[in-house]
Amino acid sequence: MSQQARPQGIPAPDATEDGDSRAREAVERAVADLRRGGAVVITAGHGKSAILVRAAETIAGWPLPLFRELAGPVSLIVTGRRASVLGLSEPAARAVQLNIAGELTPERLRPLIDPQAESQSIPPAGVSAATVADYSPANAAIRLAKIARLLPAVVMTPLGEDAMAWAKAHDRVIAATSDIEQYDSRSACALKPVSEARVPLAGARDTRVITFRPEDGGAEHIAVIVGEPDPALPVLIRLHSECLTGDLLGSLRCDCGDQLRGAIDALAKHGSGVLLYLAQEGRGIGLVNKLRAYGLQDKGFDTVDANEQLGYDDDERVYQPAVRILKALGFSKVRLLTNNPAKVGALARHGIEVAERVPHSFPSNEHNWTYLQTKAKRSGHLL
Repeated sequence: MSQQARPQGIPAPDATEDGDSRAREAVERAVADLRRGGAVVITAGHGKSAILVRAAETIAGWPLPLFRELAGPVSLIVTGRRASVLGLSEPAARAVQLNIAGELTPERLRPLIDPQAESQSIPPAGVSAATVADYSPANAAIRLAKIARLLPAVVMTPLGEDAMAWAKAHDRVIAATSDIEQYDSRSACALKPVSEARVPLAGARDTRVITFRPEDGGAEHIAVIVGEPDPALPVLIRLHSECLTGDLLGSLRCDCGDQLRGAIDALAKHGSGVLLYLAQEGRGIGLVNKLRAYGLQDKGFDTVDANEQLGYDDDERVYQPAVRILKALGFSKVRLLTNNPAKVGALARHGIEVAERVPHSFPSNEHNWTYLQTKAKRSGHLL
C-alpha cells in the first residue's frame, strides 16, 4: 500500500481487541443462527435475565420445539416505530413487548411484523404493549435482528436461573446484551486491509482500490483512492453507501448511481481524493428490506414512512467503519462531498475533522423527484 497515502501505516489493533474477539464471535454466530431460523440465548450477563429468541420473520410453523419445551409465556418484541404503526405505543421507544391473548400462531404473527401482510384492525385486537427497558436482553434482541438485516421483530420467552446450563445442554449460542450493543464499534475496530490493486477507472485512470474485511468474513468495505492524496491537507472524500439497484442496475428511483459516478469525476477533476464504498445497502437496512420499502412506497408511503412501517428508523447506517478506514489510511481532516449534514456530525463525533462540506447534488427525474424532496424535507438533506 502506498506509504504516501498512508504515512502512519495501518494502526495497531486496539489493546482490547484480543479480549473482544470472543464477544464479537458470539454475536456473529447469533446473527447467523437468527438468519437461518435458529433460536439463540441473550443474557444480561452472568446468566441473569436470560431470554430465548427467534427472528419472527423466519417462523412458518407453530409451536416452536424449544419454546414448547420451556412452557413459559411467549411474547413478541418489536421496535417502537413498528408498535407506533400498529397504534400500540409511541415511536420513541427503542423496543416494545407485545403480549398476545391466546396462541401466537404464524397467522397472527405475520400482520404484526410485516406491513405488506394481510391488513388487520389498528390497534390489533387482543394485543397489549409494554415498553422494554433500555439495555435489556429483549432490547438487545432487536439490535441483533437489525445487525442480521432481518425485520426487527423477535419472538421471546424467558429462561430460568439455570439459563446458561440450559443453553449449553441444548447447544444454543449465548450472546451478552453488552456485546450486542457494542458490536458495531468493536467490528469496525477489527476491520483490516486485505488486498490492494491498481484499477484505472473511466475518467480517473490513476486509481487504486483497497478492500477492508471485517473479522466475521462478511461484506468488504472498499477504499477507492484517486491520485496521491496528501494527508497533511484536508482530503476530498465521499462516503458512499452501496446501492445495488442504483449503482449497478441504473435504477431511477434514487440518485445513488449519479452520486457515485459524480464523486469519482469530482475526485479526478480535483486531482486526488478518496471514495469509501461502504457495505450499508438501503441506508443500513439491507437489500431485502430496501425492496420491501420500495413496495410500500408503491402503495403511497414516502421513503421515511416506509422504513418506519417496517420497524426501522429513517437511517440505520453507522459510520465507525468509515472512520476506521480513514484513520488507517492516515487521514484525519477531510473535505466531505455530501448533501447530508448528518454525515458531517458523524465524522466529527468520531475524531475526523470536516474542514468543508462540498455540495454534491444532481438533477432529479420523474421517478426520484418525490424521493429527493422527502430526503430534504424530512431527513435534512440539502438540495
